[in-house]
Amino acid sequence: MLIVSKCLTGECCRYDGRSKPDPEICALVEKGLAVAVCPEQLGGLPTPRVPAELTTTGEHVLIGGGRAITRDGRDVTREFVAGAWAALKIAKEAGASRAILKAKSPSCGAGEIYDGSFSGRLAEGRGVTAALFIKNGIEVETR
Repeated sequence: MLIVSKCLTGECCRYDGRSKPDPEICALVEKGLAVAVCPEQLGGLPTPRVPAELTTTGEHVLIGGGRAITRDGRDVTREFVAGAWAALKIAKEAGASRAILKAKSPSCGAGEIYDGSFSGRLAEGRGVTAALFIKNGIEVETR
C-alpha cells in the first residue's frame, strides 16, 4: 500500500483551497492501491488557511528545534506535528512502506521546502510529515 498527499488526488485541501491533481496518483487511489492523507487537515488546520513555512527542517520541528509559522505570524507547529503523527498512524495501519507526497510543502516536501522567509525561495530540507515518515522507514518521493 502507498500513502499519497490528498491534494495530489484532486481533493481541494491545500492552504489556498485548491488541489494539484496528478492523474497517476488519482488512478492509484481509485484502484484502492493508495490511501490519501492531508497532514495539515489531520492536525486540525482549516482549508483554506494562511500559508505556513518552517523556520528550519521538519526533523528539527519534530524535536522542538524549529517552528511552523504562518505568513501572519501565527505558530502552527503543534498542528503540523499532530498531523504528521496522525498521517504516520494511517500509514502504519495501511501497511505502507512508500509515500508520494506534495513537493515543497512544509508538511510533505522532501529534498526542498520553502525557506521560511515567504519569499518563494527554496532550501534543502524536509517537511514535518516527510521527515517523520522517513524516520519511521517509509520511503518518500515528491511530486
